[in-house]
Amino acid sequence: MIADSRDSGVRLAEMIASLSLATDLGMGQPMEHALRRCLLAVRMGRTLGLSEVDLRSVYYVALICSVGCTVKLQEFSPWFTDEIEAAREAATVDPTKSISGARFLIGHVGRGDPPLRRASKVVGALAVAKHEAHRSSVACHEICKTFGELLGFEPSIREALGQMHEHWDGSGEPFHLKGEQKALPSRIAHLAGDAILFYRLEGIDTAVSAVRQRAGRIYDPQIAQLFCKHASQLLMETEGDSVWDVVLGAEPAPHQWLNEGQLDRVARAMAQFADVKSPYTLTHSTGVARLAEGAGRKLGLSSTEVVTVQRAGLLHDLGRIGIPSGIWDKPGPLTPAEWERVRMHPYLTERVLARSSALGSLGTLAALHHERLDGSGYYRGVSAPLMPMDARILAAADFFHTKLESRPHRPNLPPDAAAEETRLQVQAGRLDREAADAVLSVAGQPGMPPRSGLPAGLTDREVEVLRLVAKGRSNRQMAQTLYLSAKTVDHHVQHIYDKIGVSTRAAATLFAMRHDLLSGT
Repeated sequence: MIADSRDSGVRLAEMIASLSLATDLGMGQPMEHALRRCLLAVRMGRTLGLSEVDLRSVYYVALICSVGCTVKLQEFSPWFTDEIEAAREAATVDPTKSISGARFLIGHVGRGDPPLRRASKVVGALAVAKHEAHRSSVACHEICKTFGELLGFEPSIREALGQMHEHWDGSGEPFHLKGEQKALPSRIAHLAGDAILFYRLEGIDTAVSAVRQRAGRIYDPQIAQLFCKHASQLLMETEGDSVWDVVLGAEPAPHQWLNEGQLDRVARAMAQFADVKSPYTLTHSTGVARLAEGAGRKLGLSSTEVVTVQRAGLLHDLGRIGIPSGIWDKPGPLTPAEWERVRMHPYLTERVLARSSALGSLGTLAALHHERLDGSGYYRGVSAPLMPMDARILAAADFFHTKLESRPHRPNLPPDAAAEETRLQVQAGRLDREAADAVLSVAGQPGMPPRSGLPAGLTDREVEVLRLVAKGRSNRQMAQTLYLSAKTVDHHVQHIYDKIGVSTRAAATLFAMRHDLLSGT
């Protein structure tokens, strides 16, 4: 994709704040935990008298420092039935006390398994806990730095992102950095995250007590002292039902606005963040986006609509982060409770993106990727009248690409077999014929066989448009009815006129009447 230098009208902070909501889901924290951590960290930085340049580093490190742990968690699914729940409960464990870690493992590893299997898992986990903790910290360090680069952050921020498990006294991981060897933004963000957690769970006194106990061991004692001195005021500023707007307003100047190319780069990084949740989906979102973009062009969508459906393809599976890896990677049938959680991942995608005025409409579209024309999809169960063409394209692209990928309960299908499965969904009335045709064409596969009974080679969508033309609807009215742009509707109308050999609305209406295309309208 050629870089586009046009201004997108979207701030980097808004994109990263949305990504932080997804990391909250993946770490078992309530949404906006990372936003409150960020706000507290910036307030602390200002109290310390940091410059705007240093505050910018604090802002972004605190906002997105959980990204490495969120990705790494999926590797612990063999130990925990629900690694997201385990992460939430582990968040309050003192990492400097080995007995606390052992007690946590004994209480949580293998939970729900038969007694003998659970005992075996616990013994195994205790035997390798120290090694796995180090390996996990190395992975978090590397993942944070990689995502920092993907998101376009400068080296100092990338380095600080990878130091969240280091401790002031050198007992942390993975490099045992001591004192000021750990970057200041990381020191502030680390304390802020724990303080917000303890404050939410047990109030201000517990938060202050926890910080005091860990000062000089985990936290920079000067930062800990400042927090404890001003805790009431600092924590009060993080209160409220939602801090989204407050956090965006707290971004240190100058605000960074993204051009179109930068926006696509960040969206692609978010897609990779979602796809790495499972080894079965490593190229899923980018593949869906490519198919959706190509299909949109083939169907004559406007350039704006093509970009929208492509970006929705990149972001459509962010909600996967909120579902345990043990469910995604389960080789056997899902229980009803597990299946219900799977059905909610489009909702979580929509929820993550809904806070952003720039991304909210993308979230609405992205959340429709499992809906079906006959109403059998999820999570809303909407049917054809509420599925615009871009949603139909996204659904077809997601279905076809999923069939090309292996899953724990089935092997991947070769392209021709995946195409046949897609055609069967069209015949069953679940996927849109035109959308599926376009997706298959982009994938180099034969489309649907010609539809019998429609004159002049008209498609189902063209018949829909022709019926509205006959009713005297304007292009704008048709666009509203069909969830298309007026430009795309005009393209359809001209194509229909060319096919049926007319140039006026009246002649088109007579054609529709003569061929009985208006019945049932």
